[in-house]
Amino acid sequence: MLPAEVLRQVRRLQLRSRRAVQSLFGGEYHSEFKGSGLSYDDVREYQPGDDVRRIDWNVTARTGTAFIKRFIEERELTVMLAVDVSGSLKFGTQSHTKRSAVAELAALLAFCAANDNDRLGAVLFSDRVEKITRPTKGTRHVLRLLRDLLTYEPRFRGTNLRGALDAINKLQKRRAVVFLFSDFQALDYEDTLRRTAQQHDVIAVRMTDERELTLPDVGLLRVQDPETDEVTLLDTSSRTVRERYATQATAHAASTLATLRGCNADVLDIRTDGTHFDSLLRFFRRRAKRRRG
Repeated sequence: MLPAEVLRQVRRLQLRSRRAVQSLFGGEYHSEFKGSGLSYDDVREYQPGDDVRRIDWNVTARTGTAFIKRFIEERELTVMLAVDVSGSLKFGTQSHTKRSAVAELAALLAFCAANDNDRLGAVLFSDRVEKITRPTKGTRHVLRLLRDLLTYEPRFRGTNLRGALDAINKLQKRRAVVFLFSDFQALDYEDTLRRTAQQHDVIAVRMTDERELTLPDVGLLRVQDPETDEVTLLDTSSRTVRERYATQATAHAASTLATLRGCNADVLDIRTDGTHFDSLLRFFRRRAKRRRG
């Protein structure tokens, strides 16, 4: 039996996500992530301007009237959510922690997938793979996955992107859409990510908090790394310290972005300030515009 507070959180995610799917995201998701091809559906009478290559000659000969084959889009996809549950995802100084923003985005994508009858799976990872949920369909499956995102307590605190990507590649042989949620505080994952992006449509969802980019002027500040417990004392009253911190953070962000794009992953930047749904919608529309162009 889940605690009442967890049930309330799952219910809140379910209601908010379903509203978003119904009002905005359902159509954006459907048009952006198309199925693998077309399948035969039926025939209809030929009309001027139709592609003559689609004429069904058997039906035409039998009826004496020209008919063409009608196809429908094969919509079924597999969507994999690779979710970083390491120590650094607990961080957040705005309206959300990184992990709670991930949970809301994952919930939205999960209900989009369910709405389109797509298969949904998940890999939760820290410095090793913590939990694998094999792809399947259905609302009950989505709710179970949301429960895991909200309540799962990782056994480890580090980040190993290679292990998570390897797990997806072994689990999912056919092409899938992979949302990789992380703050990318990891090393030596480039080759594995590049390999994964060759097989799947990989979207790197990069989680960032404002305090990781700039420091406030609050005097001496004790900063602890949530993955290693290393403690650093920063004098934030010093402009030099603040500027150096911002410069290093900007350089790291630019380097990570270049790495992700160099591995042929699409990149979605998410902040913990509560704008994550808007950011996702803009991302869908940018991808659609890029595809049309």
